[in-house]
Amino acid sequence: MRLMTPPFLQHNDEIRIVSPSGFVEPALIDGAEHVLKSWGLDVTVGKYACEKHGRFAGTSEQRTEDLQAALDDANVKAIFCSRGGYGLAQIVDKLKFHEFIHHPKWIVGFSDITALHNAVSRLGVSSLHAIMAKHLMELPYDSQPVTQLHHILFGELPAYTIPSHVLNKGGEARGRLVGGNLSVLMGLRGTPFDLEYDNNILFIEDVGEKPYHIDRMMQNLRLSGVLNKISGLVVGQFSHLEDDPLMMMTTYEVIYNVVTDYDIPVCFDFPVGHVDENLPLIVNAEVCLNVSDERVLLMF
Repeated sequence: MRLMTPPFLQHNDEIRIVSPSGFVEPALIDGAEHVLKSWGLDVTVGKYACEKHGRFAGTSEQRTEDLQAALDDANVKAIFCSRGGYGLAQIVDKLKFHEFIHHPKWIVGFSDITALHNAVSRLGVSSLHAIMAKHLMELPYDSQPVTQLHHILFGELPAYTIPSHVLNKGGEARGRLVGGNLSVLMGLRGTPFDLEYDNNILFIEDVGEKPYHIDRMMQNLRLSGVLNKISGLVVGQFSHLEDDPLMMMTTYEVIYNVVTDYDIPVCFDFPVGHVDENLPLIVNAEVCLNVSDERVLLMF
């Protein structure tokens, strides 16, 4: 597959804010718009970005229309998703990517937006697993998730160094970086939007899941042969979890117990996920993962 990196942004480029999943408070979109304009960008907002239809940001037809319009508009250089939640699984198969392939653009978001990252990853296009409206508005302007998102959008690729973790498995791997929210990934298994795992580096994170649910999902990766295919694993943050003493191990130990017999480097506690320190990752980009006793290096 030929890999495509969308053009990096320049001042006065148009960036479109859309809400393809859950309902978002309009004030958060206003705040994100203010920050993005301060970066010298021309910010437009989708027609239905502030709609509410139950837990969703509008009906499935409205959300599809907004996202399709942003994908098709050649003047839009990046699509900024306002929040995750749930909803993309209802519409991702309704989207058309013909125009998007002719003029690829950055798609920014995480959590439920994993489904959209998967869709464009299958087309060979890179995207940005990164903070959304709430975080862009609430995090300090000089925080690393904000500054790194700014840098990447304008063409400065990151190299992240983090401390070692006691459960890490050492080694070095190269490949395309794929992944995202583990629950969303599981919801796409066996569909046309499932990931291509062969020789790629997988990253996972999740929020609010029970430890045995996480074990069930990791067992899916084992039983389906995914863990035999990947060249490395980056385990991000698993936040807001309920303790389950009957599992007799921590969440990270649950994951380690599944991957321990595989001869791949594994990094635990990477700062990505539903936490303030959510570093942006370029999905479908070629990366090098180096895990040693002293530190972890993830280099784009």
